[in-house]
Amino acid sequence: MSELRTLIISPNWIGDAVMAQPLLQLLRAAHPERPIDVLAPPAVSAVWKQVAEVDEVLETPFRHGALQLKQRWKFARLLRKRGYADAYVLPNTIKYALIPWLAGIKQRVGYKGESRYGMINVMHHDEVPPRPMVAFYAALAKPPVTVQGPGLRAALPRPKLVAGEQQIAAVFARHAIDPARPVVAMAPGAEFGGAKRWPARHFAGLAREVLARDPSTQIALLGSPKDQEACAEVAAALPADAAVFNLAGATSLPEAIALIARAAAVVANDSGLLHIASALNRPVLALYGPTDPDHAPPFSDMAASLSLRLDCAPCKQRECPLGHQDCMVKLTPDLAWQKLQPMLSLR
Repeated sequence: MSELRTLIISPNWIGDAVMAQPLLQLLRAAHPERPIDVLAPPAVSAVWKQVAEVDEVLETPFRHGALQLKQRWKFARLLRKRGYADAYVLPNTIKYALIPWLAGIKQRVGYKGESRYGMINVMHHDEVPPRPMVAFYAALAKPPVTVQGPGLRAALPRPKLVAGEQQIAAVFARHAIDPARPVVAMAPGAEFGGAKRWPARHFAGLAREVLARDPSTQIALLGSPKDQEACAEVAAALPADAAVFNLAGATSLPEAIALIARAAAVVANDSGLLHIASALNRPVLALYGPTDPDHAPPFSDMAASLSLRLDCAPCKQRECPLGHQDCMVKLTPDLAWQKLQPMLSLR
């Protein structure tokens, strides 16, 4: 048999995948000789291809939410041939724990999740209240403990992605963005739900401040096809002579990563693109409403988390249960500009 490998079963969300990256840094440091493979859904696999510690990305062939036991068994047989010493199961569901168990991987590490006794044989238990996400995943690199000590937290590496110069140049050329002029990337979307979205009019107000300070700045609006309407609203509210690129749905995830890697600053809701920007160590302004800014903060050298911390927050709901979304609506462009302006001044 060839050298033993480590298998990581990826979270299903882009931001969670980024915040799991420090786990791989810790595993690589512990076993530098051991290749690391990541099993990830197609929508997330592009993130792992930008991680230096990953040797190979395997895409899951399963439908979302379906058990597909026969297909998982067949896939597990393929994994068995690759020779894994251990597997780290990051999703909390039984169906993902099934795969390394069926593959006969000797050590299967993860959280209890959906009562996965037997399938997970190195079982961790989460704390109450929950740890921040980076610490949550990174803890799997160490043996389970009853109470999480401060040592691992203090020594945690930061999430890190890498983007190559050719990859960056290609996306700038494809979308006719001038690499010699500054780019401020804005991500008005949030896959989880509308409550996490800063109003499009606020993004537009902040973009106008950016352009007033430096008219040569290019505004890149990023997101999925679902974000096209919000991005179009932002673009329509900006001066006609401004260099505004509405790229929602027009870039692949690798292209968005490459563009962010060269951005002068990134403004984003609590979303996957926020965490990508942080892992690329770009200046980041993170906007939080119904989610906890301390649970998944940005880790850039230059970063600011903006939250009003209202009494009703964090409600963690997809839509505002009170109907007003004050946590985002009352977070004005002026407040955001106070945080963003120093970042642009220090470029």
